[in-house]
Amino acid sequence: MASYVLPWLLLPFIVLASSCCGRSSATAADPILGFAAIELTEDRFKLHKPYDLPPEQRYEFRDGVRRMWVFCDDKLLSPGSPTKPRSEILLNARYTAGVWQFEGYGYVPAGTSGVAVMQVFGACASGRNTTLMLHVYGGRLMYYHDEARVVDGDIYDRWFRLNVVHDVDAGMLTVFIDGEERLAVAGHGGYRHYFKFGVYTQTDPSHYMESRWRDVKVYTKI
Repeated sequence: MASYVLPWLLLPFIVLASSCCGRSSATAADPILGFAAIELTEDRFKLHKPYDLPPEQRYEFRDGVRRMWVFCDDKLLSPGSPTKPRSEILLNARYTAGVWQFEGYGYVPAGTSGVAVMQVFGACASGRNTTLMLHVYGGRLMYYHDEARVVDGDIYDRWFRLNVVHDVDAGMLTVFIDGEERLAVAGHGGYRHYFKFGVYTQTDPSHYMESRWRDVKVYTKI
């Protein structure tokens, strides 16, 4: 699949963004206005998990909810990997230019800490693989492990709507919680990007980490 498809070529595969059942009507401030949803078939949801375990021991998809969990002493993604334990989904909807958006309803159980629950992969800055990560520490959702940039101060034990808009050409990312803009930051470059969500161990993790996701969508600007 091409990394980036021009908007008019996407038309057979996208639907205009609109409110869904159980969600309040879109308003002028709704981050999905002006975007169109990309068709996400199940084969675009790629699970990354400890290499020695079958998927069902770290992932569950039931009643529309994707639940991912990991222990801090689990094996890595592959033998010899320089990364840390994870159970997360790579959304195989890659892009290189334009304005793209992730949307999902997330849930982080109390006690989960020291973990990334969402990321925008791809960067050219030295020492980085991502252009944005959202970490959970002690019930706070924050930009990487930046105490000065807390996106939400009380994320535990509730469903929240997360929207992340990535303007590749402008090099900017905007994060919304429940439709409210909470963060706008510069990206870290890169020429190929995709979204990931789940649990990926970071600094000072809890022994057990879990997040749940439903109604995950990817949009492109019309």
